[in-house]
Amino acid sequence: MSVIRIEDIAYVRFRAPNLREMQAFLEQFGLEAAQVDDARLFMRGHGGAPFLHATDHGEAGFAAIGFRAESLADLHALAAAEGLAVEPFDAPGGGSVVRLTDPDGHQVEVVAGQTLTEPTIFDARQPWNSVESRARLRAVKRTGQGPAHVARLGHAVLGVSDFRASEAWYKARFGFITSDEIAAAPQFSIGAFLRCDRGETPTDHHTLFLLQAPTGPGFNHAAFEVRDLDDLMAGHDHLKAGVRTPAWGVGRHILGSQVFDYWRDPWGHILEHWTDGDLLTAAEGSNTATLQDLLGVQWGPPSPPDFG
Repeated sequence: MSVIRIEDIAYVRFRAPNLREMQAFLEQFGLEAAQVDDARLFMRGHGGAPFLHATDHGEAGFAAIGFRAESLADLHALAAAEGLAVEPFDAPGGGSVVRLTDPDGHQVEVVAGQTLTEPTIFDARQPWNSVESRARLRAVKRTGQGPAHVARLGHAVLGVSDFRASEAWYKARFGFITSDEIAAAPQFSIGAFLRCDRGETPTDHHTLFLLQAPTGPGFNHAAFEVRDLDDLMAGHDHLKAGVRTPAWGVGRHILGSQVFDYWRDPWGHILEHWTDGDLLTAAEGSNTATLQDLLGVQWGPPSPPDFG
């Protein structure tokens, strides 16, 4: 039994010496400003969350990962179990926050009671035609150009020093379920894709991936869901035209199945566009996968040696 069962990932937070430069990149990436001043930058998507990406002014680096609790009651239960305070959350959307530190020193912020914004209502998109289904008849398809439309934050990946210790810590507090555990040898696993336990409600194949890698503890990447494949490809072209730094893509993963496209922000942090990921309930249970499954693709370029 875990202390609470989180609802989803909420945001990632960074530090950067130039907030305007970060804002310019994130706008090309498909986010828009929610709040900007000389000390902090909050960027939101189109899905109703008050913000998805935050940057504090300072030396460049990863600052925190945020999860969303199902209720204020859960937040108070977590605080009581950890001997911590429930604090007002000074960020767009308000609400309350509990701040924890994981075994590797990563700051973990759990929020509840935020006020959501109105999600963007997109114009209806003409459907795809395939051999199996001719859904678009007597109509042409025009997808448009410009940044991708980020809807939400889907997951983050953290490097850890001891996978089993970190796995136990996150599961005991937040109720994660393993989707795929990565076995490097029969008796040794280096990580796992963890999903939220929402019972019979389908949820993303992974909300958090913990990886015990040679590079040690640290931020690996954060992944933002975009509208669809056309949107992802338009975003790819837009970032390429803006002379931004690609990291890996476009391709389709094996574990999670999503189509991916990775880019680096001006300080080297990797952010991902993705679409068409797997959705699982608690009943799907857990699986064991290989390093080849982790690094391989169903189609697209292989993982570059400097990824992460």
